[in-house]
Amino acid sequence: MKFGGVQDPGSIDFSLPDDHPGTSNVLSKKGGDSDPEIFVGCAKWNRKDLKNFYPKGTSDELEYYGSQFNSVEMNATFYRNFPEDQVREWYNKVPDHFRFFPKINQRVSHFKWLNGVEEARDDFIDSVVHFEEKLGTVFLQLRGKFRPKFFDRVVTFIEGWPDGIPLAAEFRHTDWFNDPDVAGDLYQLLEENNVANVIVDTAGRRDLLHMRLTNNETFVRYVGANHPTDFTRLDEWVQRLKSWTDQGLEHIHFFVHQNDERRSPELAAHFIKNLNEKLGSDLKVPNWLDGGQQGLF
Repeated sequence: MKFGGVQDPGSIDFSLPDDHPGTSNVLSKKGGDSDPEIFVGCAKWNRKDLKNFYPKGTSDELEYYGSQFNSVEMNATFYRNFPEDQVREWYNKVPDHFRFFPKINQRVSHFKWLNGVEEARDDFIDSVVHFEEKLGTVFLQLRGKFRPKFFDRVVTFIEGWPDGIPLAAEFRHTDWFNDPDVAGDLYQLLEENNVANVIVDTAGRRDLLHMRLTNNETFVRYVGANHPTDFTRLDEWVQRLKSWTDQGLEHIHFFVHQNDERRSPELAAHFIKNLNEKLGSDLKVPNWLDGGQQGLF
């Protein structure tokens, strides 16, 4: 079963927890009066996974994807670093307003466990910098077994991260959030270095909904369960994001997954439509071929 998957999603309490007290403090310090910058996308753009999204005869998947969405959470970079010519080819296929949000390569996070990763880090950066102004926030995802005993490695990595490339970090071991002393040290580190604290919303790991922002960016990785509750969960996220923008949130980065990705564009379209209505934003609502909530399940 995929990360966070469950046998019976209907038995899960999907209510979002209350905000962490530190979130309002962060927003009060950094909030502005401008409309929030919003990027919403899927985890990938290939036709094999995103069924019922590409019209018949679509010749280029990324070009079409970029006409419907303004961003993508790029998981492909987790598995390999791509050469400059490939990155520039992707760059040229999407509109000026589009952003790529690449996951840091597994050599850094999973093979080396953040230990002695300077060369691997630089190899990754040397690849993604060719997205130029279309590079969004880069994100680090750590193993579920990566415990707070490795905190010194986190400090070294974050303090050594180059200026000018926005960074977010996803921690999966429960002790990062459930031990108050550990959590306090982690949040302080992220705040001091302007690193976003990734929030993961998935059925089987409700403990990852720490609701603690560490800068003026909400980076959410939402994982639907291929179940009717996927819609109501997204509706609740719209309400929470409205609350945060009212407090000064300036950057919303929200990526829609499913354990089976085939209908992620439909969920994203539902989310974007409601977000536009609630926040007064004007993001394009993506098209799909046989949409509607009844088609999902």
